[in-house]
Amino acid sequence: MNFPLLLLFGFAVLLMLLLAWVLRDPRKLPQPDVDLGYAEDLDRRHVTYFPQVRQAMAAEDSAFLASRASQALTRRVQRERRKIALVYLSCLRGDFLKLWRLARVLASMAPQVGAAQELERLQLALAFSWRYEMIRMKFLLGFAPVPELGSLSEVVSRLSIRLETTMKDIGERAALAAKLTSSLDGRGLDTP
Repeated sequence: MNFPLLLLFGFAVLLMLLLAWVLRDPRKLPQPDVDLGYAEDLDRRHVTYFPQVRQAMAAEDSAFLASRASQALTRRVQRERRKIALVYLSCLRGDFLKLWRLARVLASMAPQVGAAQELERLQLALAFSWRYEMIRMKFLLGFAPVPELGSLSEVVSRLSIRLETTMKDIGERAALAAKLTSSLDGRGLDTP
C-alpha cells in the first residue's frame, strides 16, 4: 500500500471514531424516538435557565458571597453552583442531541438534502461536542466559562430556529401538494 492511501484510510477511521464518540450517550440509557412536537418548546428549555446559571457563576456574586460568609461556606456554595452549571450543560447537550436527531428525520423527508448539508450537520455535531467537552472540563477544574456556555446555548437556539423553519417549509409544501391534489380531484382529472 502506498502512503497517501494509508493516510486516507487512517483519516476515514478517525472520522468514524469521532462520529461514534459524538453519538454516544454518556448515561447509556435507551433513547426514545424523536418527538416532532418537541421542537416547539425546546427553545424555551435551555434559554429559560441560562440567566440564572450566568448569575450564579458571576464573579460579582462570588465576591459578594465571600464578603458575607465564611470561607468554607463560600467554597461549598461555589462547588454546588459548579454542579448546577454541569447539570445545565448536560441538559443543553441533551437538547442538542434531540435536535440533531430531529434534523436527521427532517433530512430524510427532504429529498433535496445533499452531501454538503449532511457534512455540515456532522461538522456541527463535532464542533458542538468538542466545545461541550472543553467547557465541561473547565467547570470540573474549577473555572467558570460563562461566555463559552452562553455561546454553546446560542448554538442550540440557532439549531432550534433552523429546524422550526425547516418544519414550517415542509408543512407548507405538504399543504400545497394536498391542495393541488384536491383541486385536480375536484375537476374530474383523476386517472383510474
